[in-house]
Amino acid sequence: MSAIDRNWLSGLDDAMKLFFAIDHDDAGMSEDVLLRYADLPPREAALQFGEDYDLPRIHIGWG
Repeated sequence: MSAIDRNWLSGLDDAMKLFFAIDHDDAGMSEDVLLRYADLPPREAALQFGEDYDLPRIHIGWG
């Protein structure tokens, strides 16, 4: 994935794991899909991807 910044991708994976318990590979995100979100900060990209694809968020201690 030469067009995707490795630091951004690592941050995206961290956020994906936090919110959805999966990383970009588990989500099936190709480089083309990643590029659609690459202009967002990693946390926002993860949340937007989850919203776009109706991913259920995991419980992270709310309530």
